[in-house]
Amino acid sequence: MSAGALAADLPRSGDAVFDRAIALVNAEFHDETALQRFNATAKKTIDAATPPLSSPGSTLRVDAAIEAALASLHASHNGRFKQDTIAYFELSDIFRFAIRNDLRRLFPPEGDVTYPGIGMVTEMIGERRFVSDVYDGSPAATAGLLMGDEIIAVDGLPYREIASFQGKVGQTVDIRLRRTPDATPIVVKVAVERLRPLPTFEKAIESSIHVSEKDGRRIGYVRFWTLSTRDGLDIVAREIAAGRLSDVDGIVVDLRGRWGGGAADAAEIFLGDTPSFRLIPRHGQATLANVRWRGPVVALIDEGTRSGLELFAYALRINGIPLVGEKTAGALLAGRAYVLPDDSLLEIAVSDAVIDDDVRLEGKGIAPDTRAPLPLAYAAGRDPQREAATSQMLRLLAEGTSDRIVAPPQRPLTR
Repeated sequence: MSAGALAADLPRSGDAVFDRAIALVNAEFHDETALQRFNATAKKTIDAATPPLSSPGSTLRVDAAIEAALASLHASHNGRFKQDTIAYFELSDIFRFAIRNDLRRLFPPEGDVTYPGIGMVTEMIGERRFVSDVYDGSPAATAGLLMGDEIIAVDGLPYREIASFQGKVGQTVDIRLRRTPDATPIVVKVAVERLRPLPTFEKAIESSIHVSEKDGRRIGYVRFWTLSTRDGLDIVAREIAAGRLSDVDGIVVDLRGRWGGGAADAAEIFLGDTPSFRLIPRHGQATLANVRWRGPVVALIDEGTRSGLELFAYALRINGIPLVGEKTAGALLAGRAYVLPDDSLLEIAVSDAVIDDDVRLEGKGIAPDTRAPLPLAYAAGRDPQREAATSQMLRLLAEGTSDRIVAPPQRPLTR
């Protein structure tokens, strides 16, 4: 069918945002066999809409209609993100090349993606909101906000990801929170900054690096919040070559990320057999050309381990490196972002992802070797998954069983 004929047959609501989303999915989604189901869902949604989706004041119903249509694809890397969410800004920076023609208009004057915030992500559990992530090195971390804190209000109003901090850069906000279920709420003052997503992630990766001493062993730790930054891997390589991670006995690699992305061979820094290599000039600093960690590794995974981080976890798994935590997201496709008429972002899975000849993680995920739940509500910053990974590392070091053996190809991915 020609492109013109296909366009003529697409479901149409008369709403520009909805209709553009439907057209983009039909043009770009990698699996054509899913489009009949997708279009049937879109048409059913249009027919059931009362009043029509094109009616004034239908924004919320259009949002729900797009969400329902995308859900019918049964695939990851499909979603719509609006300007009132942190994800919108983070994905705009991650996909900045794909939306480069719109950047200066969306983020004037130079097209630099920024947003007002404190470096905290939350999620709802029932009717209460809890801190799920505090970016290392962020204002939220500096102020002492902890994973598991219940967020009650910001400056006396309900928490909003962007609106709670709009117009307050350079000021502080009062965050009212509860740390334990029956505690009297406390107020924490947090500085608001204009955050640049990818540099914020690089800072978080660098700030996450930590060395602890237990049972006479030095255990290093680093968290890869995403693989999409330009220098994230280089930061870790420098620390392994001559920094905080250069003289540890083992490293816990935290892949419980925010986003994936990155090069397909990112795990090579912990797996590659090529020699470490640096260039040393007559004057100035040596340049790291190739850095490899040869010691023991334990990796942390959970449902936040997705996309490029999931491929990273798979590479560690088949090389005999223990995985601790919860099952990964099962979200390994390649996505691309598009700008819709209301300037929201539409992410579409434009490519399938296959490992070796026929291994797919999409919809399956990777189960950990050692399961360790992490109850979020009122965790007060305690991280039992990280504790379990550290204990696993100490066992490997004590038993001398940390040698890596590449697993046979038939080893199951899930349990």
